[in-house]
Amino acid sequence: MTTYIKNKKASLKYEILDKFEAGVKLLGFELKSIKENKGSLEGSHISVRGGEVVLFNSDIPPYQSNNTPETYDPKRNRILLLSKKEIGVLTQKEDQRGLTIIPLSMYNKGNKIKVEIAVVRGKKKYDHREDIKKKDMKRDSDRELKEKLK
Repeated sequence: MTTYIKNKKASLKYEILDKFEAGVKLLGFELKSIKENKGSLEGSHISVRGGEVVLFNSDIPPYQSNNTPETYDPKRNRILLLSKKEIGVLTQKEDQRGLTIIPLSMYNKGNKIKVEIAVVRGKKKYDHREDIKKKDMKRDSDRELKEKLK
């Protein structure tokens, strides 16, 4: 399993509550572009519209710009493939106040491209500060432990 694209800032900005795995409908040249690690999930979000789960604002540039159609939009909406039960759960979560759905990463599973999506809640400033303090304390304790072992 190879991770091609990752939303690096997701864990900093959001508290992850629940994760799902979804397939994604792509065009051939988008697939090749993803396998070349081109693209970005930052700033993208997911919404349930009419029984379909749609990925908005993800940037996947064409593999070869000369061979792509002139009407191609790199930030087009992409349909995600989930079971009816999972779509129902996502619909309920999306309706709750303060929750949103974002993509975390794109990776391959076998010969298919999958998207890991998460139901998240935005962090407040004090949550960011607490996370930074915890990282600093862990780094300091690791340094001290490493020096004691020398």
